[in-house]
Amino acid sequence: MTISAKPSPEPAAAAPHGRPVGPRDIVAAGLCIGCGSCVAQSGAPDAAMRWDRYGQLKPSGGGWRKRPSAGFTRTCPFSPGARGEDELALLQFPTARHADPQVGRFEAAYVGHVAEAGFRADGSSGGMVSWVAAELLRRGLVDGVAHVTAVREPQREQRFFRYTISRTEADVRAGAKSRYYPIELSAMLETIRSTPGRYAVVGIPCFIKAVNLLRLEDDIFRERIAFTLGLFCGHMKSARFVESFALQMGVDPAAIAGVDFREKNPDRPANWYTAQLTLSDGSVHRKDWWHLVDGDWGSGFFQNAACNFCDDVVAETADISFGDAWVEPYSSDGRGTNVVVVRSPALNRLLSEAATEGRLDLREVDGDFVGQTQAAGFRQRREGLSYRLRLRRFPFRLRKRVFDDPPPIELRRRLVYRLRGNISAWSHRVFGLARGTGLPFLYLGWARAALTLYHGLVYSRDRCGYVFDLLLGRREARRRQDRDG
Repeated sequence: MTISAKPSPEPAAAAPHGRPVGPRDIVAAGLCIGCGSCVAQSGAPDAAMRWDRYGQLKPSGGGWRKRPSAGFTRTCPFSPGARGEDELALLQFPTARHADPQVGRFEAAYVGHVAEAGFRADGSSGGMVSWVAAELLRRGLVDGVAHVTAVREPQREQRFFRYTISRTEADVRAGAKSRYYPIELSAMLETIRSTPGRYAVVGIPCFIKAVNLLRLEDDIFRERIAFTLGLFCGHMKSARFVESFALQMGVDPAAIAGVDFREKNPDRPANWYTAQLTLSDGSVHRKDWWHLVDGDWGSGFFQNAACNFCDDVVAETADISFGDAWVEPYSSDGRGTNVVVVRSPALNRLLSEAATEGRLDLREVDGDFVGQTQAAGFRQRREGLSYRLRLRRFPFRLRKRVFDDPPPIELRRRLVYRLRGNISAWSHRVFGLARGTGLPFLYLGWARAALTLYHGLVYSRDRCGYVFDLLLGRREARRRQDRDG
């Protein structure tokens, strides 16, 4: 969807104390997601996105990072002066049929999969992301699709994935599957700026927000980025996640030639993830996520710190967004099922026509259903966010859609949020120590202990869970006794 008019920047909130912020301010506050939009608009010859010591991408270069600017303040997705998701969605989708407190503004929502041959089998889920991207190319609605693909020589490029612009259906389909790995937008945006045409951009919520903020500022991006395809998101992982896979599979990270985070098996439930590493000698190593010390997604190992302060789960500013249908009976179907939220009327018509033709197998659902499929993510990014904002102090006020004075949160949930935050922060540090000293047991031992504690608190597992249940149950009983007199 093209934004047809350039709104005045005045409605965006002012930066702290009336001053704009710069990339260094966002990085120092722990709010840089590594999207690279600042590099794309910097104009500085030395501006680049580079790996930090924890395997996350951060802006680097000379003085440009230190200079606050009004443009950066309006376009960084985590800036206190950038437009929020609600405001962006209202600008882009003013006639949306539905407005949901969790899902945002939308035309329609669906659950289902691609019936057209190949897409569902080749994707991590129901194949809908690749199908929509390919269909936009087939219909001539775009000339290229910007999406994340595997690099050919990961050891030479020092990364496993990057953004690519695909111009054929075959290339789009070759880029299917989930990538839990840091990537950034700067080179892709420079290609769009320098190469006329119409483009679709696929990305996680904060990246789509960054793209839409740039479209408001820059005539070229507004003209050339025709559609945005969002991906539901739990959080961003660091590059160390792959290294941890290698460590636990007994392989040398320098020998990895390819990574599949979610090997598909139609004979197993969709939420039974299996990681697969392909080495340069052609050998393949696999391990189920539940046998990995950091394989419980909700525990937050290797999470980017900025994800603790994001409140968009379903890419509310994208023209269409996609996630996994994590409710029964769909989560048990190993073939994969998508939940889809459509905000663009044009894309909704495209899906309806394809469903009528039998190319898609879709059932319309409501916002509540979408919320149920992502219940844990919404709890972490709404209730959990309100709690984290009470604990953390920033040099500026963040614009988040949670209560300034949130309702009380039970003690066990507060402990979960605190433990998850500590696991996220310390996994980077402890893995870095193990990596630097060449002593992997330092990380593995710590991670096993952290995961045991997390499972005991969240799922009441094993002796640790028994202790938590006993202590927290006694505390709750005392509270009831005191309340009842």
